[in-house]
Amino acid sequence: MRQVVLDTETTGINPAEGHRIIEIGCVELIDRKPTGKHYHVYINPERVVEQEAIEVHGITNDFLTDKPVFAQIVDDFLGFIKGAQLVIHNAPFDVGHMDAEFSRLQAGYGQTTDYCSVLDSLQLAREMRPGQRNSLDALCKAFEVDNSVRELHGALLDAEILADVYLAMTGGQTDLNLHNNAQRGNANGPGDVQHKPIKNRRPLKVLTATADELEQHQQRLALVKNEGGKCLWLDS
Repeated sequence: MRQVVLDTETTGINPAEGHRIIEIGCVELIDRKPTGKHYHVYINPERVVEQEAIEVHGITNDFLTDKPVFAQIVDDFLGFIKGAQLVIHNAPFDVGHMDAEFSRLQAGYGQTTDYCSVLDSLQLAREMRPGQRNSLDALCKAFEVDNSVRELHGALLDAEILADVYLAMTGGQTDLNLHNNAQRGNANGPGDVQHKPIKNRRPLKVLTATADELEQHQQRLALVKNEGGKCLWLDS
């Protein structure tokens, strides 16, 4: 199973008002383990970044002047996320901006869900922790994930932190990886799962019934039979 933990930074809140993506950060997980592969890019939004947004992420208009525009990075970006499950905190925000970027292109790129499935980790957290604060910072505190280096929002840093939070929040290993093992095998299914023997295991302790317990057991079986019941443990 391939997942991509994704975060974006933008010029402002609402893509319907023309706000654009200025940074994308992605972290790859395979079978719920970080692979070390990531995708990171800054993007010239071809418009002014609002001051309120700069105060959140610290990315200035001057910094973005020489960066590529979205049309120049879209194919590399889609090449990294295509076929994966995207894990995004407050997914409607990021997906809304991504879909708006795709719609501005003239090559019929479609929408995010044409390429990936999407898991909203904020919605997942709300289901697991109803009535509690479920911001990324709050989840870091709840699941003991170190975010001490996070003074400003940054797409790649936040994606790395979210990956740690998501894995901690969902318990590390899920379903004993049986689904993933079956996918890696062939059509024979469960027969292809590799089982590792336990070495140096102490012998299991066996408890045997006493003579008095065996006698009581036989008396109970006889009572069941005498009352018309069917008793498979009696010879006759």
